[in-house]
Amino acid sequence: MDWEASFDEYMEHLCEAIGHSDRRAGLVGYCQGLMLPIARKSVEPLAAHLELHRVSARHQSLHHFVFQIRMV
Repeated sequence: MDWEASFDEYMEHLCEAIGHSDRRAGLVGYCQGLMLPIARKSVEPLAAHLELHRVSARHQSLHHFVFQIRMV
């Protein structure tokens, strides 16, 4: 099994645990961002590296995800 398939399988387990299906994209994006080789792991740099052409929208969606998880 390659690393991408392993990551997808792992993310499926996390998505099941997180409950809400609308949080899936946020969780996957956030985890992908945390694995990036960048110094700052805050939401804005993650968004810039994940979607260079949609930084503002990606920043907002990641911020929304982090806020939702914090409130659980």
